Amino acid sequence: MTPSRTPGDSIDPLIANCRDYWLGWGSDERVDGQLSYFRSGLAHAQLNGVLRLRDVDRLEQSLKDAGERLAGMPWMCWVGPDSAPGTAARLADHGAVRLGAMPIMAVRTDEVVPAERPSGLEIETVEGRAALKEWVQAYTPSFGVPPNLLDDVVHNELDRRDAGRVIRFVGRRAGRVVGTSLLYDAHGVAGVYVVTTAEEHRRQGIGTALTAAALEAGRERGLTVGTLQASPSGFPVYERMGFRTVAAYELFQVAA
Repeated sequence: MTPSRTPGDSIDPLIANCRDYWLGWGSDERVDGQLSYFRSGLAHAQLNGVLRLRDVDRLEQSLKDAGERLAGMPWMCWVGPDSAPGTAARLADHGAVRLGAMPIMAVRTDEVVPAERPSGLEIETVEGRAALKEWVQAYTPSFGVPPNLLDDVVHNELDRRDAGRVIRFVGRRAGRVVGTSLLYDAHGVAGVYVVTTAEEHRRQGIGTALTAAALEAGRERGLTVGTLQASPSGFPVYERMGFRTVAAYELFQVAA
């Protein structure tokens, strides 16, 4: 997995799109500076975290500050191209446990490889609280979010300060929700998030169709580059769509 040149010739807008999307979860607290972090108040590690450490020489103090701000919540530290060089190694020296890596991928929105929509699949945008709750209920199992947090996640989604940047999509078969996706319009980039497919409907092209729907909505808004962070199962799907790996995030669990 060798990083390649971004379709837009700069990785900065892609990273900024990702950072802003996750900062949007910071309903309790969010800071974007030398130390960038968000606190959702929801007890799930993916929904609280440090997104950027810009001063590796102050790493220990930064981690102490983050620990105080995120106290009581499970959280992760993301290390990407916007963190200071050497941050990952210093985190490991500090006792942080590397959880894995997520490729950062990009594609021009006018060069997405077309694919046939799966039979019977209808894609629509999510409008209203009832539809939003149904959408959240569909995607949370794929992210390991427990059912007892469902109402809190819905509330957080409703209260996002950047709602105008978000378009949510749902895929249905015979009226039943079988997949989700989301477009995040920021920094001139179409960020694609929350791509999930119900377990019994996987490997049928539903995730591809929902990703394509988000990218098409971005293209209609004049966004020329799409980006996402790929899971291991999603990576080959996105490659077939024309996405290329341009960088990666390393994820760490920081020792208390």
